[in-house]
Amino acid sequence: MAGKSRFTRLDAFTKTVEDARIRTTSGGIVTIISLIVVLYLAWGEWVDFRRIVVHPELVVDKGRGERMEIHLNITFPKVPCELLTLDVMDVSGEQQHGVIHGVKKVRLRPQSEGGGVIDVKTLALHSQDEAATHLDPNYCGPCYGAPAPNNAMKPGCCNTCDEVRDAYAQASWAFGKGENVEQCQREHYAERLDEQRYEGCRIEGGLRVNKVIGNFHLAPGRSFSNGNLHVHDLKNYWDSPIPRMHSFTHTIHHLRFGPQLPEAFHQKLGEKQLPWTNHHLNPLDGTHQETDDPNFNYMYFVKIVPTSYLPLGWEKNAQAYREDHSADLGAFGQSSDGSVETHQYSVTLHKRSLAGGSEEGHKERVHAQGGIPGVFFSYDISPMKVINREERAKTFTGFLAGLGAIIGGTLTVAAAVDRGVFEGATRLRKLRSKEL
Repeated sequence: MAGKSRFTRLDAFTKTVEDARIRTTSGGIVTIISLIVVLYLAWGEWVDFRRIVVHPELVVDKGRGERMEIHLNITFPKVPCELLTLDVMDVSGEQQHGVIHGVKKVRLRPQSEGGGVIDVKTLALHSQDEAATHLDPNYCGPCYGAPAPNNAMKPGCCNTCDEVRDAYAQASWAFGKGENVEQCQREHYAERLDEQRYEGCRIEGGLRVNKVIGNFHLAPGRSFSNGNLHVHDLKNYWDSPIPRMHSFTHTIHHLRFGPQLPEAFHQKLGEKQLPWTNHHLNPLDGTHQETDDPNFNYMYFVKIVPTSYLPLGWEKNAQAYREDHSADLGAFGQSSDGSVETHQYSVTLHKRSLAGGSEEGHKERVHAQGGIPGVFFSYDISPMKVINREERAKTFTGFLAGLGAIIGGTLTVAAAVDRGVFEGATRLRKLRSKEL
């Protein structure tokens, strides 16, 4: 027999010899049950360790000099594309009159003919169909008393009808159908306008704006600034062959700020969606408003909350986030590591007739008179930011600790149960032997 080591007295796990052990049937049953319980709980612990949860955080948004994308798809069945203008402006002083970059105008047939698509025009500055290449290279069209627009193809000249219209808008003059304007007569502008009178229009595409308080709106006629006033040339809108043929009945198919969150994020949430997880939904999607009044204004007040989605492991592949203003429209806000910088929003609608007066059934509500007919979106940016971060439900250390607790706890309980069953059976045998 080997000599005792100096560590023998420190042994906390004393052993019993095989001859002193008693094996029972009940002990075997308890062992099998405890083994099943250990396996079941260990599997649950493993599943919990592999589970990915999304933890929301609320922090102060410290971004500076950022820009934001607005993606929209809106149908106006009673306003032709030739009359519809999209403008953007914000408190920083930046104004974008008649936005054309990244936007498409889709001509739609009249509702009586089913409202199908006639054609799609991608708006672009100095597009080929506006270049007037058939003219003499030395031709310099007159601007009819207005200063030539800054965006003219040929400086100091108005070679196309659109350039004359821009010159009039820049001078804050009404334009009308371009009667006695050589360029518009050559391009048959009045005929084209009359041809589209009964059509509808769908505006779709994306805008890039400063991340500050601002608004964008869709209204009839060319727009221009007159002092501190933003004005639209409404002459062609009102001079329609049929009274009340135009109106701003509209359907918002889609409106979001920033890129859409990946579908995988929605799938990970499953059925356990919480109120803060609804930012993959856009409150205005599918909104429909209808009116027969051409002198009607819709104002949507939008509260925007910056939102980040950080997938599991994004730190390993993440690079310093750099804003690239030259990035393709639609990719802005999405990183190669899977993280997404986007926005969620809430909205309040206010609508009124520009004739003023009180609402029917609500005599206490009196609306101001005047304004511009159209659909306006006024947005405000929250200083707080929501961060949705994917994390493991448990760390590997926590998994090992839980596994040890399961094995040790189950065996301890099983030993107590086995001891109780053994003692009970022993006492019963003693009582029976005494009765005999």
